[in-house]
Amino acid sequence: MSIASVTATTGVNGAQTSSKAGQGWGAMGAEDFVKLLTTQLQNQDPTDPVDNTQMLAQLAQFSSLSNLNDIKDSLSEAPEQSETLTAIATKLDTLNSSVAQLLAQQSATTAADPA
Repeated sequence: MSIASVTATTGVNGAQTSSKAGQGWGAMGAEDFVKLLTTQLQNQDPTDPVDNTQMLAQLAQFSSLSNLNDIKDSLSEAPEQSETLTAIATKLDTLNSSVAQLLAQQSATTAADPA
Protein backbone atom coordinates (compact mmCIF):
# COMPACT_ATOMS: atom_id res chain seq x y z
CA MET A 1 0.00 0.00 0.00
CA SER A 2 1.41 3.41 -0.88
CA ILE A 3 0.13 6.83 0.00
CA ALA A 4 1.06 9.51 -2.51
CA SER A 5 -0.26 12.48 -0.54
CA VAL A 6 -2.89 13.32 2.00
CA THR A 7 -4.69 16.61 1.68
CA ALA A 8 -7.33 16.29 4.40
CA THR A 9 -9.10 13.62 6.39
CA THR A 10 -12.53 13.59 7.89
CA GLY A 11 -12.55 12.64 11.56
CA VAL A 12 -15.12 10.56 13.38
CA ASN A 13 -17.25 13.62 14.12
CA GLY A 14 -17.07 14.82 10.48
CA ALA A 15 -14.63 17.66 11.12
CA GLN A 16 -11.93 18.29 8.55
CA THR A 17 -8.38 17.97 9.82
CA SER A 18 -5.38 19.48 8.09
CA SER A 19 -2.46 17.36 7.01
CA LYS A 20 1.29 17.72 6.85
CA ALA A 21 1.67 16.46 3.29
CA GLY A 22 3.76 19.43 2.20
CA GLN A 23 6.15 18.97 5.10
CA GLY A 24 7.25 15.44 4.26
CA TRP A 25 7.12 12.27 6.30
CA GLY A 26 9.68 13.52 8.81
CA ALA A 27 7.16 16.00 10.25
CA MET A 28 4.60 13.31 11.06
CA GLY A 29 4.21 12.13 14.62
CA ALA A 30 2.31 9.52 16.58
CA GLU A 31 -0.93 11.48 16.38
CA ASP A 32 -0.73 11.63 12.58
CA PHE A 33 -0.04 7.92 12.40
CA VAL A 34 -3.07 7.11 14.55
CA LYS A 35 -5.23 9.36 12.36
CA LEU A 36 -4.04 7.58 9.22
CA LEU A 37 -4.54 4.18 10.82
CA THR A 38 -8.10 4.93 11.99
CA THR A 39 -8.98 6.45 8.60
CA GLN A 40 -7.62 3.34 6.90
CA LEU A 41 -9.69 1.10 9.17
CA GLN A 42 -12.84 3.18 8.66
CA ASN A 43 -12.52 3.13 4.88
CA GLN A 44 -11.50 -0.46 4.34
CA ASP A 45 -13.65 -2.83 2.35
CA PRO A 46 -15.65 -4.97 4.84
CA THR A 47 -15.48 -7.94 2.48
CA ASP A 48 -11.69 -7.65 2.20
CA PRO A 49 -10.31 -6.23 5.47
CA VAL A 50 -6.69 -5.23 5.98
CA ASP A 51 -4.46 -8.17 6.82
CA ASN A 52 -3.49 -8.21 10.52
CA THR A 53 0.13 -8.92 9.63
CA GLN A 54 0.22 -5.77 7.48
CA MET A 55 -1.19 -3.71 10.32
CA LEU A 56 1.30 -5.15 12.82
CA ALA A 57 4.12 -4.51 10.38
CA GLN A 58 3.04 -0.86 10.06
CA LEU A 59 2.89 -0.49 13.85
CA ALA A 60 6.35 -2.05 14.21
CA GLN A 61 7.77 0.24 11.51
CA PHE A 62 6.31 3.30 13.18
CA SER A 63 7.65 2.20 16.57
CA SER A 64 11.12 1.70 15.08
CA LEU A 65 10.95 5.10 13.39
CA SER A 66 9.88 6.74 16.62
CA ASN A 67 12.79 5.13 18.49
CA LEU A 68 15.24 6.22 15.79
CA ASN A 69 13.96 9.80 16.04
CA ASP A 70 14.48 9.71 19.81
CA ILE A 71 18.06 8.46 19.30
CA LYS A 72 18.68 11.19 16.71
CA ASP A 73 17.43 13.84 19.12
CA SER A 74 19.66 12.47 21.90
CA LEU A 75 22.70 12.47 19.64
CA SER A 76 22.04 16.01 18.48
CA GLU A 77 22.23 17.16 22.12
CA ALA A 78 25.60 15.44 22.69
CA PRO A 79 27.84 18.29 21.39
CA GLU A 80 26.09 20.79 23.66
CA GLN A 81 26.51 18.47 26.63
CA SER A 82 30.16 17.91 25.73
CA GLU A 83 30.82 21.67 25.73
CA THR A 84 29.13 21.98 29.12
CA LEU A 85 31.16 19.11 30.56
CA THR A 86 34.39 20.63 29.21
CA ALA A 87 33.55 23.95 30.88
CA ILE A 88 32.81 22.16 34.17
CA ALA A 89 36.09 20.24 33.96
CA THR A 90 38.01 23.49 33.37
CA LYS A 91 36.35 25.10 36.39
CA LEU A 92 37.15 22.03 38.53
CA ASP A 93 40.80 22.13 37.43
CA THR A 94 40.98 25.81 38.41
CA LEU A 95 39.34 25.06 41.75
CA ASN A 96 41.70 22.13 42.42
CA SER A 97 44.77 24.24 41.72
CA SER A 98 43.46 27.05 43.95
CA VAL A 99 42.82 24.59 46.80
CA ALA A 100 46.28 23.07 46.32
CA GLN A 101 47.87 26.54 46.54
CA LEU A 102 45.90 27.38 49.69
CA LEU A 103 46.90 24.07 51.30
CA ALA A 104 50.55 24.68 50.39
CA GLN A 105 50.41 28.17 51.89
CA GLN A 106 48.71 26.85 55.02
CA SER A 107 51.27 24.08 55.51
CA ALA A 108 54.12 26.56 54.94
CA THR A 109 52.60 28.92 57.50
CA THR A 110 52.16 26.19 60.12
CA ALA A 111 55.71 24.92 59.54
CA ALA A 112 57.13 28.43 60.04
CA ASP A 113 55.10 29.00 63.22
CA PRO A 114 56.15 26.27 65.67
CA ALA A 115 54.10 27.97 68.39
